[in-house]
Amino acid sequence: MHSSTGPSRSSWQPAMTADTTNPDYWLNWRVSLCGIWVLSCVIVASILIWKYEGSNSEREERAETQQATPGTLYMDESWRPCLQEIHPAWLLAFRVIAYFVLLALLVVNAIVNGGDIFYYYTQWTFVLVTVYFGLGSRLSAYGCHQYLNKVGADKLDLVRPDEERGPYMAPTIEENSNVHDEVKISGFHEEDNIQEIAGFWGYVFQIIYQTNAGAVILTDCVFWLIIFPFLAIKDYNLNFLLIGMHSVNAVFLLADTALNSLRFPWFRIAYFLLWTAAYVIFQWGVHACISIWWPYPFLDLSSSHAPIWYFVVALMHVPCYAVFPLVIKLKHILLSRWFPQSYHGMR
Repeated sequence: MHSSTGPSRSSWQPAMTADTTNPDYWLNWRVSLCGIWVLSCVIVASILIWKYEGSNSEREERAETQQATPGTLYMDESWRPCLQEIHPAWLLAFRVIAYFVLLALLVVNAIVNGGDIFYYYTQWTFVLVTVYFGLGSRLSAYGCHQYLNKVGADKLDLVRPDEERGPYMAPTIEENSNVHDEVKISGFHEEDNIQEIAGFWGYVFQIIYQTNAGAVILTDCVFWLIIFPFLAIKDYNLNFLLIGMHSVNAVFLLADTALNSLRFPWFRIAYFLLWTAAYVIFQWGVHACISIWWPYPFLDLSSSHAPIWYFVVALMHVPCYAVFPLVIKLKHILLSRWFPQSYHGMR
């Protein structure tokens, strides 16, 4: 959803249609109706968060009583791969690589096209995806440390002499052959015991993940299905950065989804709605102060079709958000069938 803002021949930006600093631009039925759509999204999102997320005190109380809710996140789910055979270090390596690739693309794009790129929803979302993999790398590094400590402790427990049985007794060949499997399983099957609820950063990570899931699909769908055909008519030449900004983010996020153990409760579409609403309000604030072109033509409030466009984009949030739950459901069906003994099913 980004088009370069420079004056080169390969760039394109919408033409100015009206003076956005003029009060008449804002005092009309079109803006009022669009405002109702945005406000409705904010209200719905707030109700969902209040009903299902709860306050910090309520979350702490649920953690103490081990009461699971649709939004409950366990600490190991942020760094544990979905298959036992996959060591957490592989997920860590993937997240680190994704983080540096995304960061490099973002920096190069900012150098080539300037700071104006952050005027676009694409860059807002791209930054959020980069933050996701940066935070995910830290959580995965912590998880690897916890995993190694757990495996090491299990090994010591298995070879430590039993005080009640007296001196050390050498394990039988059968017991010795099962030591590795017991250590491997005990490192993952913690769901049989009391699980530790994730802390603040774990929930932040989960929320960013689900916000990105909807925002990335919305960004790429709007660009490739709405903006790109218009650019093709204008003989606009796509460059590597533009293609990368509208594809790499989705590829990395889908790959992470295939590897991770994160759940995907539907009510967190609320954060996706708030993310888009924040961008729209930001654009309104900028245009109320500065007469400048709109980054996306369908945001222009001077058009009589503006309320329809705003309503359609609001409705698009549901199917765009639904893509990732479908992907996760497909992953669950396939992996539970192919790897029934090692797949960590959705709790």
